Amino acid sequence: MPKQATVLALITLSLLNGFIASAGVAVAKLTPERRLAPRPPAVAERLTVRTGAVLPAADEAARVPDPAVLARRLTPLLADAGTTIGAVVTDAATRRPLFASDGDRPATPASTTKLVTSVATLAVLGPAHRITTRTVRGGDGGVVLVGGGDPTLTARSPRTGAGPAYASLDDLARQTAAALKAAGVREARVDYDASAYAGPRTASGWKPNYLPDGEVAPVSALTVDRGLVAPGDPGRDDRVADPPAAATAAFARLLTREGVTARPGRSTTAPRGAAQLGAVRSPSAAELVEHLMTHSDNDVAEAMARQVAIKLGRPGSFAAAGQAVAQVLAGLGVPTGILVNDGSGLSTGNRITPAALAQVVSLAAAPGHPRLRAAITGMPVAGFSGTLDAPRYTLPGSQAGAGVVRAKTGTLAGVSTLAGVAHDADGRTLAFAFMMGDGRGPVDPGRLDLLAAAVAACGCR
Repeated sequence: MPKQATVLALITLSLLNGFIASAGVAVAKLTPERRLAPRPPAVAERLTVRTGAVLPAADEAARVPDPAVLARRLTPLLADAGTTIGAVVTDAATRRPLFASDGDRPATPASTTKLVTSVATLAVLGPAHRITTRTVRGGDGGVVLVGGGDPTLTARSPRTGAGPAYASLDDLARQTAAALKAAGVREARVDYDASAYAGPRTASGWKPNYLPDGEVAPVSALTVDRGLVAPGDPGRDDRVADPPAAATAAFARLLTREGVTARPGRSTTAPRGAAQLGAVRSPSAAELVEHLMTHSDNDVAEAMARQVAIKLGRPGSFAAAGQAVAQVLAGLGVPTGILVNDGSGLSTGNRITPAALAQVVSLAAAPGHPRLRAAITGMPVAGFSGTLDAPRYTLPGSQAGAGVVRAKTGTLAGVSTLAGVAHDADGRTLAFAFMMGDGRGPVDPGRLDLLAAAVAACGCR
């Protein structure tokens, strides 16, 4: 690496480590296939905070900000915004509200819905949970490909190095072919079972262009390579119309390559107690949550919401997932202020109050909830990674938040939201939620960056 690049990379890592040390967690590469570039944000983009075995105690020496002083910092920024912004700041350790303006007014959360989905997922499933995709013998002696809802199942070559290892359809084909050949079977029809999910494949409040534009695939319990028509082609984001059928066709081709002549069949339900032929498992729930938070992955978010519903014994549908997520958050102490139609935040019908969103962040950041920490460690770092990469947090008014704010963004037409944590000038961890716009006029996300930076810079005593 050139000397200049090395210096910049060290500076960037130093900034990140300053933030991470206060959170008490370690740093590791998430996507090693990209080369480090000399631009500092590009270095941080390949880094994520990994979960540790023990969540450290809060810094008791750091004083809680004076609410009156904090209000004097934030109120002028809200007044100059030109539109209503719902804003709430809480002390993360105690969940005590420190500032609120329109905090109980329901707003469209956009992708900050993913915070709610992630916390519910980790609370119910646990960080180590994995989703299984399997094959079993069909009632007619064929094969049934059974989807469990893994959104990262891939037919492409497995990734190597650090980072989550996605479940491989090729691996599943090898296992299945070996089991069939051992039983003397050299030809088979492959049916598929996607019955783990129920109801429509698109949510109420989704715009008609979401699927054609590749924002998300039709939600199914069986999808390979995110339902992309041309996986690996960076210029194409369009999705297949029928993900289970496409996945089954891909699996039949792989099975044929392994020496068992296979043809894709039809939708079915796997026979109860059918003999298993093979199985592959997704990355852990913690890894999936970190990924969906960093990259704002709609497909993974929708899958996680359905997994919450299934775990609670509800149908794997949009409606049941929304109800299940709200139920879990109520059990954690956020009983009101959350109404969602999907897990990703694409729905324009979702409504969450800033107060509820800030409380969800506080739950995930609090030392008493270590199983929820991936919802925080997956958040982009201000000015450096994910949806908070530069040029955000590079202007004079927001630079104070660079490296010390972690937050999830949300953007829809006429809506901008930001929710996360900041370590203030005294080292206290504060949670915040800022929600701007009604979907009818222009919004400036930079205004929310100013608010988050003001929280980070505050030595409000």
